[in-house]
Amino acid sequence: MKIGASTLAGIEYSLENALDFIEGLGLDYAEIVHQYPSEKIDIDVLESYNLKYSIHAPFMDVNIASLQDQSRANSINQIKASIDLANKIDAEAVVVHPGTISFLPNKFFRKEVYGFADESMIELGKYGKDLGVLTTFENMPSFENMIYQNMEDLNEFLTCNDLYMTLDIGHANHAGYSPDEMIFDSIKHIHIHDNLGDDDAHLPLGEGSIDLKRIVNHLESKNYNGIYILEVNDYDSIKKSYEYMKENF
Repeated sequence: MKIGASTLAGIEYSLENALDFIEGLGLDYAEIVHQYPSEKIDIDVLESYNLKYSIHAPFMDVNIASLQDQSRANSINQIKASIDLANKIDAEAVVVHPGTISFLPNKFFRKEVYGFADESMIELGKYGKDLGVLTTFENMPSFENMIYQNMEDLNEFLTCNDLYMTLDIGHANHAGYSPDEMIFDSIKHIHIHDNLGDDDAHLPLGEGSIDLKRIVNHLESKNYNGIYILEVNDYDSIKKSYEYMKENF
């Protein structure tokens, strides 16, 4: 079982601080949140650690589903930069958000927003494949401004276009999916965290209501061979979650 942790837990610190903690804990993988304050990354620094990496493409001020051509193109280019970084460091995967939808587009142009999101994902998936980078697209939590909360729709789109999913277990639970309903063959990467179903809380494993054992055992029975990234809020939560993984799996 491949287990890693996201640098989201140390987003307020330097990237080196987060990587020091993750490596010191004995984890083999780190997922780098490739946006402010870690937008510019020294590859030599990454290579100084005994870690393997995945990359979370930027999602702050980025929207590949934007109706505005220039905004959408800028967002796509920022994510391509993450794919380029992944190629340079031989990262295991890149995670991409499908995009967001604001009030007026949600009211009048919902179909168009999804159309642009789909075009962008196809473009980014092809860009990643051309570089040999596994580029995955993440299911979203149940917030009004998030698109592709519906995992069946996301899986159908990805499968039809030979693309892949990052399963975010906490997002799926927040969107109302049962453990058995959130497993799809398109899944190649996983974010694992807990919640009580009422918020996308990113709690330590075992501190929410998600039946994590059922989900992970189901994935393992299907020979999932990607990484489980602990995507929690702070270093103590990484430690608690890693202990949970070791004790239960």
